[in-house]
Amino acid sequence: MPLPAGRFGFRILLVALAVLTTVGAMPRFAAADEPAPTENDRRVSIIVSTLLPRRHLSRRELDDSASQRALGLFIKALDPLKLYFYQSDFDEFSAYQTTLDDSVKKGDLTTTYKIFNRFLERVDERVAVVDKLLSEPFDFSRQEMLVTDPDAARYPLNADEATDRWRKQLKYNLLDLKDEGKEGEEAIEQLRRRYQRYARRWHQTESDDVLELFLTSITSSYDPHTTYMSPSSLDDFEMLMRLSLDGIGAALREKDGYTVVTNVIPGGAADKHGKLKEDDYVVSVGQGKEGEGEMVDIVEMPLKQVVQMIRGAAGTTVRLGVKPGGVGDVLTYEIVRAKVQLEDSAARGQVIEHEMEEGGKKMKIGYINLPSFYMDMEAARQNRPDYRSSTRDVRRLLDGFRDENVECVVLDLSKNGGGSLTEAISLTGLFIDQGTVVQVKNSDGSVDQYDDEEAGVAWDGPLVVMTSQFSASASEILAGAIKDYRRGLIVGDEKTHGKGTVQTLMDLARELLGTNRENFGALKVTLQQFYLPDGDSTQKAGVAADVILPSLTTHMDVGEDDLEYALEHDRVPRSNHRIYNMVPADVLGQVRAQSADRIAKNEEFTKLQRQIDSYRKQKDEQFISLDEEQFFARRKELNADKEDIEAEVEQQSPDDEVFTKTYYNDEVLNIAQDYATDLQRQNLASAK
Repeated sequence: MPLPAGRFGFRILLVALAVLTTVGAMPRFAAADEPAPTENDRRVSIIVSTLLPRRHLSRRELDDSASQRALGLFIKALDPLKLYFYQSDFDEFSAYQTTLDDSVKKGDLTTTYKIFNRFLERVDERVAVVDKLLSEPFDFSRQEMLVTDPDAARYPLNADEATDRWRKQLKYNLLDLKDEGKEGEEAIEQLRRRYQRYARRWHQTESDDVLELFLTSITSSYDPHTTYMSPSSLDDFEMLMRLSLDGIGAALREKDGYTVVTNVIPGGAADKHGKLKEDDYVVSVGQGKEGEGEMVDIVEMPLKQVVQMIRGAAGTTVRLGVKPGGVGDVLTYEIVRAKVQLEDSAARGQVIEHEMEEGGKKMKIGYINLPSFYMDMEAARQNRPDYRSSTRDVRRLLDGFRDENVECVVLDLSKNGGGSLTEAISLTGLFIDQGTVVQVKNSDGSVDQYDDEEAGVAWDGPLVVMTSQFSASASEILAGAIKDYRRGLIVGDEKTHGKGTVQTLMDLARELLGTNRENFGALKVTLQQFYLPDGDSTQKAGVAADVILPSLTTHMDVGEDDLEYALEHDRVPRSNHRIYNMVPADVLGQVRAQSADRIAKNEEFTKLQRQIDSYRKQKDEQFISLDEEQFFARRKELNADKEDIEAEVEQQSPDDEVFTKTYYNDEVLNIAQDYATDLQRQNLASAK
């Protein structure tokens, strides 16, 4: 289990970073002037506190409850592992639990800067301790444990306890670096540079960035997707929207001082490379091919700076030092940067002649890999007759399947993170004959229904939809509608991602002055929520699979319900929609039983279950041994598990195949064949 040494957060905070000074024997790192609120900061604080309760979906007041949440989020953003503040600091700050809301409304940021400047003071103290401890020998045979779970840790009570915590932290860091092949003076100097860089980061933080950090703690007390962007962050965001920047095609977040992959964009350079996965930790970055430039340690480096290092011109190479899943050896991936092309993320299909067992009946199954819901907006605006869209591409594939007499269609949304809502609705309409696809609740409480209005279907036969925890947003709308209409079978992880909300970006200057000639930043606020035809929200609950297959992704903390203060699941009235007789209870029961029987007898699934058990055990660990022999014995065990997992991922992610033949995908086809066969027996093989 990785032991990070920085700030915690599931949201990306574009915090500008820093440069170090000395305390005692160490240079104290201080900016020329301590950050202090500006008049603009006070105005922005008042604007955000006014708009937030009016525009947020919940319409909840900024009250004492929000204040308590915000204080906890702000302290956690600064000191996620409880390594810097003392317990006395935390106790002192607790007096502000019910007053932050009042301060924000008045534009009074005194408390904010009191907490932040105290943090800078503690950072200086701890960096001085780090320098002193790194000059002394460490006993790696001593039997002691380090707390790796922040929830199981407490703030140190005094300076001696803080020093002892850091001694253990540095022992862990040194053992971790030794596992990467770095030890002795090389490892010690790397750690010195790492924590000096960390101090620089915070001491050079400008008031805009402190405001962003604090106001995002306020907004995130409403839900994790409601955030404040400072003027500089808004400029960066608008630049990204205007330009087609080259890179590796991966979304990153900062977590406890580490850079973590949250999404690999279909069709991007990383996706084509095939090895970088969600939940991987990037710990170093190098430019060019092997031997062309040194690998730079990026632990504790600000995310904004990391992104700048990874981004570059198409055709150039970047090397990433990666810990798959955050544990084990560092692997080096050479990725050639490229633009994401529509063609690379488009729907692809293949007709598979599936045979459940040798000598058994063969069935033609049409498989569609749909990585996103897309539309060429520019070509559509120009009314080009051949413009590309996910609906058009899938319709073309379904037409081809019918010509080849397939008996069942499998629609793979397991890696589909969403996209165009309009496309999700129209693509659902390829399988249902008119009716409500999704309901949307607005911040005023009204509910709108969005329907497939086109008569007829492109495929009325047996349909299986593959999902996972990475199926999000628009994917969940399609899968949920198919399930509510009883139109097809959902197969995969226990549930989908669970993001059932919609955000909008509000330029604060435009809101305040009616113009954006000034830049006060922006409020990204949740203002709508999705609901399925039956009335259930996809929020947190996602869409449950009809047939669940064992999977590591089910147990990863990547779902909406893993985010702090995520909005709760709720219901609106059911829409009046058609029910198809394509998932009879007896057929579903039979398909589940047959699949469970095959999985119990399958050696690969048995091996996968052992990997899942090991992964869950690792996730639940709250302590790690700092005895060198025990540390590396445990690391060897984790590496062995990781090699097995990597081998499995590798075989499931080739660059050029539409469908990959693996034991998991074979079982999906087995389920599809069982399902189609049972429907045929009951004369239900088309949507009547």
